[in-house]
Amino acid sequence: MLRPRIIPCLLVSNKGLVKTINFKDLKYVGDPINAVRIFNEKEADELMIVDIDASRLKKEPDYKSIEYWASECRMPLCYGGGITTVEQAQTIFSLGVEKLQLVLAIEDPTLISRIADRVGNQSVVVV
Repeated sequence: MLRPRIIPCLLVSNKGLVKTINFKDLKYVGDPINAVRIFNEKEADELMIVDIDASRLKKEPDYKSIEYWASECRMPLCYGGGITTVEQAQTIFSLGVEKLQLVLAIEDPTLISRIADRVGNQSVVVV
């Protein structure tokens, strides 16, 4: 029997970990790095971090935070938020992230296949 994979998803807004209801009514719940460390100890199979402000506000991904999270994370890390170019995707991969989360409703639907062609289908998650 296959063991279920545990993949927590952390939502980040203004560099803080938040809890939402339908991505509204944000409640600050702490520092994302503390959650990363907790899931390291709990031996989660993978971790997803989504910057919910980056896409909504059309901001560039916060590369410094991504690099910090990746350096602390002892499991495969998936990042989503603000990715609009293949170059941004490559930069994020160079920081230690193993998967990217893209939103299907992005302005350029070809971006999904262009990133997948560059880094591999296994490294792109579409929601």
